[in-house]
Amino acid sequence: MAARQAALVAALVAGAPTPPGFPPGPVEAARVALLRKRAGEVARHWPLLAAGLGDAWWVTFRDWAADRPTAGSLRDGWDLARALRDRGALPPLGAEELAGREAGSRYDGRHPPRPRRLPALARAGGAVAVQLAGRVRLLRAARR
Repeated sequence: MAARQAALVAALVAGAPTPPGFPPGPVEAARVALLRKRAGEVARHWPLLAAGLGDAWWVTFRDWAADRPTAGSLRDGWDLARALRDRGALPPLGAEELAGREAGSRYDGRHPPRPRRLPALARAGGAVAVQLAGRVRLLRAARR
């Protein structure tokens, strides 16, 4: 029973195939509903990234997250923003938000973000942010 439950959860949240004995239609509908809910949660943590992508937000998030289990909304948005930056597809608003987050916190992609203690400078997509004494300031906005 536990193995069947694990296979169903993997199909719903990590892009695994639908396990035998489950109707594919309802499983796919539930998977899409969970992805939409996850996209909404990430958009709440990364509003500028979502706004910068506009109508492409859902498709971009769905394509990126379809086969990735969640690491939490904050980390999912951070990983998505970095993936878009690496592809050269990060919108200017998302670049500003990513630069601000990277200046204020240390995140290695494996462990939860931690606040930076020392001054830091971060760049993303033309945006430059600096963190000094716990405050993050945008020095240069991304080109729009």
